[in-house]
Amino acid sequence: MKRVLLAFLMVLVGIGSGFANSNKDFGKGLFVTVATGGTSGVYYPIGGAISNILSRDLGIDTSVQSTGASVENVNLLARNRAELAIVMADTVAQAYNSTGAFEGKPSVKNLRGLTALYPNFVQVVTTSKSGITSIDQLKGKRVGVGAANSGVELNARLVLEAHGLTYEDIRQDYLSYSEAVDQIKNGMIDAAFVTSGVPNATVIDLATTHDAVILPIEGDAIKYLMEKYPFFSAGTIPGGTYTQKEDVKTATITNLLLVNATLSDEVVYRITKSLFENLDSLYSAHNAARNVKLETVADGMPVPFHPGAEKYFKEVGALK
Repeated sequence: MKRVLLAFLMVLVGIGSGFANSNKDFGKGLFVTVATGGTSGVYYPIGGAISNILSRDLGIDTSVQSTGASVENVNLLARNRAELAIVMADTVAQAYNSTGAFEGKPSVKNLRGLTALYPNFVQVVTTSKSGITSIDQLKGKRVGVGAANSGVELNARLVLEAHGLTYEDIRQDYLSYSEAVDQIKNGMIDAAFVTSGVPNATVIDLATTHDAVILPIEGDAIKYLMEKYPFFSAGTIPGGTYTQKEDVKTATITNLLLVNATLSDEVVYRITKSLFENLDSLYSAHNAARNVKLETVADGMPVPFHPGAEKYFKEVGALK
């Protein structure tokens, strides 16, 4: 009896080992570039976690690419220079429909969704020393609007529009998060758009040396954004996220993980399955990643799912 049990256990070990090896062998010959954003933002650590999961679980050779974020990432996918990319939903919708920053350009119809990730919070940051308490008061001020043609810059234009302002009303400066915060500290600019998950490392950095203030987006402005640009939602930055005591109402935009349409259904199925079976590893990368759940994979997704991702989500009941 003991011999039979031992033999049975050895078979089980062999089967388990075979599956493990098969899983590891799957990624041989595959190379996946994950396009993220600046190293000071949230995209980069989450992209790093995605890369680590795919490398460890599937044996895929991966690379994390720091980029100018959403707009650049859409272009990288369109030119087959990236396999996975993190992009804000507003940029995706505009690229797919040739609107906004993509107006007059050919629509990027080969964009495919893998999953919704987490909401970005529009954080219009200043200090109490500036005396600015509302976005209307940015008129005539020096404002960091994100890197040129980034997703941050695209929604900065729309948020200003919702408050009756344009770039003609401010002195815009195209800066990354870290550059913008450094210039607020040095008195070179008065405020900056930092659209990201919360908490954002650069805003934490500002709050350690200055009395940081997050300007609200609420009332008619948020109503305007949600009606004219449906990829916006209303959100709240909880009190205590930085040094502010009170909750701050603002606009949110979903971040998406897109996948290159040229990847096979099997590859994307295995990538999707691997990510959702290793969510703990993703959650450890940044607090914002804890919003990634099977229940919200379709939130804010303005383009079709890749068939491989769709197959997995239907199997687990996340999509009908």
